Amino acid sequence: MAETEPGLTIAKGGQTHRLLLRLANRHGLIAGATGTGKTVTLRVMAESLSAAGVPVFMADVKGDLAGLAKAGAETPKFAARATELGVEDFGFAASPVVFWDLLGEQGHPLRTSISEIGPTLLARLLDLNEIQAGVLQIAFRYADDNGLLLDDIKDLRALLTDIAGRAEELRAAYGNVGGASVGAIQRGVLALEAQGGDRFVGLPAFDAGDLLARDGRGRGLIHVLAADRLMLRPKLYAPFLLWLLSELFENLPEVGDADRPKLVFFFDEAHLLFADAPAALVQKIEQVVRLIRSKGVGVYFVTQNPLDLPDTVLGQLGNRVQHALRAFTPRDQKAVRAAAETFRANPRLDAAKAISELAVGEALVSFLDADGTPGIVDRARICPPRSHLGPLTATERQTVIADSPFRGRYDQAEDRASAAEQLRGGAAGGTSGGGGIVERIGGMLGGGAPARRGPRGRQPESIGTAIARSVARNVAGQIGREIGGALLGSYGRNAGAAILRGVLGSILKGR
Repeated sequence: MAETEPGLTIAKGGQTHRLLLRLANRHGLIAGATGTGKTVTLRVMAESLSAAGVPVFMADVKGDLAGLAKAGAETPKFAARATELGVEDFGFAASPVVFWDLLGEQGHPLRTSISEIGPTLLARLLDLNEIQAGVLQIAFRYADDNGLLLDDIKDLRALLTDIAGRAEELRAAYGNVGGASVGAIQRGVLALEAQGGDRFVGLPAFDAGDLLARDGRGRGLIHVLAADRLMLRPKLYAPFLLWLLSELFENLPEVGDADRPKLVFFFDEAHLLFADAPAALVQKIEQVVRLIRSKGVGVYFVTQNPLDLPDTVLGQLGNRVQHALRAFTPRDQKAVRAAAETFRANPRLDAAKAISELAVGEALVSFLDADGTPGIVDRARICPPRSHLGPLTATERQTVIADSPFRGRYDQAEDRASAAEQLRGGAAGGTSGGGGIVERIGGMLGGGAPARRGPRGRQPESIGTAIARSVARNVAGQIGREIGGALLGSYGRNAGAAILRGVLGSILKGR
């Protein structure tokens, strides 16, 4: 490896192991049994990346990663290890940390809208079967076609109630909307609220681009997600992290081979991402991990056992740190062999035997060489961290939050007029007063005999209203999509239709 190439010293054994910055987006794995040093390795990598100007995102499962925001205390043990390993300019120091919390209690709130989550991840959040997920897909398509803005839980509830009442009317255009499936989705919504998901869903929506920020000294911010309580809600934890990756993938430009990553993302307790996940979701994860490298984002999975990850994902992880595994059961022994076989062989080292003998703070290490090939596996000791090992006090955490560059940006929830209000004001977002837009256009076209009786005993529509309803839906959907696609980005189609309804409302007021 070229000594002049920028890299981060992570461990030392038979040689110095450096994570090359330009190859840090080739993804990685930190594995090992509980208590073997995975968290310290993660901490050392995060500190080094931040100091090199690379932002980091990680979930704090045990609460101790918050200590990254505080300088470590002088300890003879770490000082001696730094000297022994020849770590240059070693000193204890804090890193620039931003705290986030889906529940809004231990950091800035993290929210996104129902529309941004999308039906696939939402079906995972609600634990829906295939048929129920299909009905949810219909609901999203219906909302899209009718310009209904889906921001929060109340919007989703209003939408589900509306399509259940229109089941007969919608069958020909969208497919069967079974009452049992709608009921199951509503029960899933209740369960999501019980897990605190209602605090994650809403506005203002988090801008994933904020993860790319640096501080005034050019250091990458370390974004720490409070996950000690979130881990008790695995169906919320995993889809959220995948949503965040998907947002980055969809919005970041291609960068090719950059000199350093734009962001490094650590998936702690990575087995939760794949546990009981449907095939469609696993395929989505594999796709995002495979393609996001070209956007300058590195993804590192942190887990106890390499077998927790699908082979299609494991094969993409070029930078690896394997801590000790205990081979007490046949499955453990299989995991040891599998872990050893994934490394580039070292003729002077029995990797399978070494994995069972590694001490705390030791690991088998293999980073990508300058030419992009995996380095020969080596037994090495991890460099000491510079930050505080352990959690912060509540006062220390609040001090960091108060000094955050994002203070006040996401802290106050917003509630704009969206699907719940649109449906209350009239079909597909009609305005209040004198009936919805559809009914008012119908009045302009003339009344006459009822055209038909709506589903579930609704009042009959006049022919004019029926025609107006059809015209309004088709025109609003088409023009809304065209306006939105050209001007309004991710909210384009919904917002474009909303603009059209505002124009029609202004015209009708003049009558």
